[in-house]
Amino acid sequence: MSGTFVGMPAFPEAARGAVHNATLRANLRHATTTIRRKRADAVAELSDWAALREAGKQIKDHTLRHLDRYLGQLEDAVTAAGGTVHWAADADEANRIVTGLVKATGETEVVKVKSMATQEIGLNEALEAAGVRAYETDLAELIVQLGDDRPSHILVPAIHRNRGEIRDIFRAEMTRWGRPAPDDLTDTPAELAEAARLHLREKFLRAKVGISGANFMVAETGTLVVVESEGNGRMCLTLPETLISVVGIEKTVPTWRDLEVFLQTLPRSSTAERMNPYTSMWTGTTDGDGPRAFHLVLLDNGRTDTLADAVGRQALRCIRCSACLNVCPVYERAGGHAYGSVYPGPIGAILSPQLRGTDSDIDASLPYASTLCGACYEVCPVAIDIPEVLVHLRERVAQGGQVTRAGTKVVLKPARGHAAERAAMRATRWALTHPGAVRAGQRLASRTRRFHPSRLPGPGKAWTATRDLPAVPPESFGDWWKRTNGGTRDERGGSR
Repeated sequence: MSGTFVGMPAFPEAARGAVHNATLRANLRHATTTIRRKRADAVAELSDWAALREAGKQIKDHTLRHLDRYLGQLEDAVTAAGGTVHWAADADEANRIVTGLVKATGETEVVKVKSMATQEIGLNEALEAAGVRAYETDLAELIVQLGDDRPSHILVPAIHRNRGEIRDIFRAEMTRWGRPAPDDLTDTPAELAEAARLHLREKFLRAKVGISGANFMVAETGTLVVVESEGNGRMCLTLPETLISVVGIEKTVPTWRDLEVFLQTLPRSSTAERMNPYTSMWTGTTDGDGPRAFHLVLLDNGRTDTLADAVGRQALRCIRCSACLNVCPVYERAGGHAYGSVYPGPIGAILSPQLRGTDSDIDASLPYASTLCGACYEVCPVAIDIPEVLVHLRERVAQGGQVTRAGTKVVLKPARGHAAERAAMRATRWALTHPGAVRAGQRLASRTRRFHPSRLPGPGKAWTATRDLPAVPPESFGDWWKRTNGGTRDERGGSR
């Protein structure tokens, strides 16, 4: 499965091909518009939505400020309940731990609950290299796996596929992975779901090892929580003899009471439901009920470094609802693959560069994959100010410098192509400190506007290739104000 994004081009190059794919754009437009409308209706039902949003923000911020204490409490509670806790500093360590645990059981196949964390670390590829086959059981993840594809959405990984494409994938690939699809399979949703159900059922009944992530971890009790819509996750969480959960450390919440907030905001923001159809919770192991062995792998993989950034750390509030993707005009046109990460869209544009660093072309380009329209902030159920973090990361990319990551110094090189931008910013700074020069330039531009081209030359050519160059008005705002309102001059030479 080509599930990794290693070696992908920077966002502008990747997006250029996507925006010319008419089928992709139609699929995205239909799906995001539908989800967006339903989410708005679900949120409107709650008169206290703003209060819930603020509560979620406060809970997350409090937890992140005291994360060391709550992680220690979580480890103690999981251990007391019969589970085993493992700590993974990065993806390689997490993969070694999970691979070793699976190999110790003697099994050569595992069933998986949909998990962003395991995609982030490339667990399926690591297991395959060790001779273990991982079966995705979420319907959308199954489509992605069978199609040798990559996920393109947090909530709906196969959002870029339509029903006809899914039918063709099932017909062509199910045989290679297990039970084949019916010969007369059509593209009706009911038949596609039934084909997936029959294909997966034999894997659920056979597998001895299950792998999951978690939406939340409750520190006071050591309880893990997974919310889903299909029930396939619950099959993976209850039927195998061994359960291994790989969870980012930021998924911790202090108490059971805190779950009340997120179990209201998450389903409405993601699937536009009042409550997720399946909310599974487990605490350690219980004799005669569920897996006999439970392992929790707590994943850092750049999260501690992100936590050290006073502005960027708010990205760790994310509860993976994907509401920001569904309102983003850039995502709707470019799709998820252009972001070169398992975290696409606005949240991916601020999370991936912090988890992976901004010293690669793709990660240095992600903070620029936005119009800064602010729609993502408006719908975020934990009030992450994504535009603020984007601007912060753009500054970091443009300036370069050094940061400390996992005990080593990493040089952040300014991304190629930003030299002209930095020169333009310096010129703008000079102009804004010389108002007389600005007024002279405005008047010159107004008097010569009939000769202005419709497209910019040189570096500006790319910008105007997809945008109209704004027309220059016959006079500047300052001159208009002075002429119509008798504005006076201040001591710096400006009009007011």
